[in-house]
Amino acid sequence: MGQLFANYDSGDFCDEMFAAPGQVRPHYRALLERFREMGDGEIDRKQLLASQTFLNQGVTFTVYSDNQGTERIFPFDLIPRIIPRDEWEHVERGLQQRILALNLFLKDIYHDQRIVKEGLIPEEVIKSAAHFRPEFVGFDVPKDIYIHICGSDLIRDREGKYLVLEDNGRCPSGVSYVLENRQVMKRVFPKLFTRQKIRPVDCYGQDLLNALRFVAPPRCDGDPTVVLLTPGIYNSAYFEHSYLARAMGIEIVVGQDLVVKDDVVFMKTTKGLKRVDVIYRRIDDDFIDPTVFRKDSCLGVPGIVEAYRKGNVNLANAIGTGVADDKVVYYFVPRMIKFYLGEEPLLPNVDTYLTMFEEDRKYVLDNIANLVVKSANESGGYGMLIGPHATREEHEKFRQAIRKDPRNYVAQPVISLSRAPSYCGDGVIEGRHIDLRPYILSGEKTTIIPGGLTRVALRKGSLVVNSSQGGGSKDTWVVDEE
Repeated sequence: MGQLFANYDSGDFCDEMFAAPGQVRPHYRALLERFREMGDGEIDRKQLLASQTFLNQGVTFTVYSDNQGTERIFPFDLIPRIIPRDEWEHVERGLQQRILALNLFLKDIYHDQRIVKEGLIPEEVIKSAAHFRPEFVGFDVPKDIYIHICGSDLIRDREGKYLVLEDNGRCPSGVSYVLENRQVMKRVFPKLFTRQKIRPVDCYGQDLLNALRFVAPPRCDGDPTVVLLTPGIYNSAYFEHSYLARAMGIEIVVGQDLVVKDDVVFMKTTKGLKRVDVIYRRIDDDFIDPTVFRKDSCLGVPGIVEAYRKGNVNLANAIGTGVADDKVVYYFVPRMIKFYLGEEPLLPNVDTYLTMFEEDRKYVLDNIANLVVKSANESGGYGMLIGPHATREEHEKFRQAIRKDPRNYVAQPVISLSRAPSYCGDGVIEGRHIDLRPYILSGEKTTIIPGGLTRVALRKGSLVVNSSQGGGSKDTWVVDEE
C-alpha cells in the first residue's frame, strides 16, 4: 500500500479511501500511487509548503473566545477527499431537491402558510422560531427566491449513506477555503491533476455573481450594481468576505459606506453616490437596520429595510430565511419535500427528537448520555452536548436547560461519521472523522460547486469538525473517471 499507509487502520467506520484493510477504493488509486512515489520527508516538505502558502495568502479565521489570540491560519490536511461521479450526482440531485423545497417553504410561511394549516408543521414551531420575521408576512421577494446561497452539512453513516445534518441559509461561510484549498493542492501536487479528471471549482465567483444579478429588483435599470456588505475587518469570516468580493469583481462595503435616500440605497464613492441594486449581506437580520431591528447596531444601514420593502434593492439572503436554519424546523424538511414536491427525500435527515414534544423529551432526558443534544439556533459547534463524551455534570446541566426551554433543543443519536486518512505529522497517517458542506446557489438555475468543503475533526476520536473547535479542512475532489 505504500509505506505511508502501511499501518493505516480504517477502524469500524465507513472509510472514504479503503473499502477494507488494504483494499483501496478505485477512485483513490491514483492518489495512492502518487504517495508510493514519495521519498523520505517529501510529505513533510509538502505540508510545510501548504502551510506557508496559507500564511502568505492570509487565509485565516477568528476564534473570539480563545485567550491565546483570535487570528489563526486555517488548518489544512494534505490528503484530499475524493468523491466519484455517481456518488456526487446523487448528492447533487438531493441538494437541488432540498433547496427547492426550502424556498417553497419560506414563500409559504411568509404568505399563505398552507403547510401549517394542513397540520404538517405545528403553528407554534414557526411562531416561536427565533429568526421568523412576522413583519415580513405578505412581502414578495424577487423571483420568489429566499435562500440564494445555502450550505447544507452532510455526513455519511457507518454504511456510507449520505445524511443531511443541518442547513445553513442565513450567512453560510467557508466557500473561500474551498477555493483556496484547490489552489494550494495544485501547487503542492501538480502531477495528480494530470492523472485524474477533477472537476474545477474556480467558476464559483462568476456563478455567485450571476445568481445575485438574476435576483435584482424589478426597478433595476440596466446592469445591476452588486455589493458585499461585511460587518468589518474584525468579523471571523472577513477573509472570506474580501476574497469573494474580489472573485466577483464587486465592491466590499461596511454599513457606513451605504446611505439611503428616498428609499433607494446608494454607495459612497470618490465620484459621488452610486445606486446599489443587490446586496450580498454577511450581516444577520438583527444588525441590518437599526431603525427596524437592534437599535444599537452600528453595522447596518438605517432605512435599508424600507428600501427593501419598496422593491428598490434586494438582499441575499432574504430577511427571515433564518427560520429554515432552526434545528427544530430542520426536523420537518422531509415533510416539506413531500408536501411541496410530492417526492421522497433523496438525502434523508438524521433521526431527530424534538424536546418540545413530551414523549421525545422524556426519552432524551432518560437517555442523554447516549445522544447528541443541540441548541436550536447555535452554530459553530457551540451549544452542543455529545453525551458519551460528556460528564455527569454536563448531562445534568443540559437536562435543566431542556426542562427550562424545551423548544430550544433537539437530540440525535451519535452517528459514526465516515473517516478519511489525514496526515498527522512525523510520517503518520491516521483516520479522522469528516463531514461535507456543499454550497448551493439559487438563481436562474440551481448551481452547486463540485464537492464543497470537507471539514476534518483533527483531534483523534473527535466528532466535532468546526474550525472554532479544533477542526480543519481538506480539498474535495469530484472525479469524472476512475
